[in-house]
Amino acid sequence: MGIVNVANVLTVVRILLVPVFVFCLVQGGTGWRLGALAAFGGASFTDFLDGQLARKRGLVTDFGKIADPIADKALTGAALITLSVLGELPWWVTGLILARELGITALRFAVIRRGVIAASQGGKLKTLLQIVAICLYVLPASLHLPALVKEVVMGAALVVTLVTGADYVVRAVRMSKTPRVKQDDAKTVVSRGDAVSPGDTPDPDGPYLPMPARAAPDRKTRDRIRPALRRLKLRG
Repeated sequence: MGIVNVANVLTVVRILLVPVFVFCLVQGGTGWRLGALAAFGGASFTDFLDGQLARKRGLVTDFGKIADPIADKALTGAALITLSVLGELPWWVTGLILARELGITALRFAVIRRGVIAASQGGKLKTLLQIVAICLYVLPASLHLPALVKEVVMGAALVVTLVTGADYVVRAVRMSKTPRVKQDDAKTVVSRGDAVSPGDTPDPDGPYLPMPARAAPDRKTRDRIRPALRRLKLRG
């Protein structure tokens, strides 16, 4: 399958919207802030849309598996870093979230030969909370949103981000200890990052299953092979 499809185009669009969002955000003023909010919201929507299209239309490609999580982290990272540079978000919050996101992305690529660490329900909640929290921080000050509201939502996003990160590490360790099975016997996985492609699977433990025990031969089989074994012993 070629890399040029609607899902991958949406991923590229999301990457291109990152500098547009940052430019609007640093300009200040109500109009620019609303423009930054529109760019961030549009980019976040493409994240949801390209995953749905990739799964439903079978548009999963190697390019998408790599570019999609990179686009997600670039968008979130750019938003958090810019807000911290503007003095609107503490740097320690940005540091913890980015450390988790980059660490889990690196972990995904490290174990990709053994399988995909599937996005959990907690990972989806984490993504949603991060998007909502960033949108609240990007809102113009002229709207007079209470600071407590955005701080509570960002705090919830931070907690869920760290908890799901620990869960991913546990699942990666468990996957590394699970014997490989043939690809045909493995579960089919279509991925989406923490929310990402490589994507979602109903099995929270990833696509690999324990190696099944080899069944003993039945009685008929044993009766058939015994004469052959006896002839071999006599020849020996």
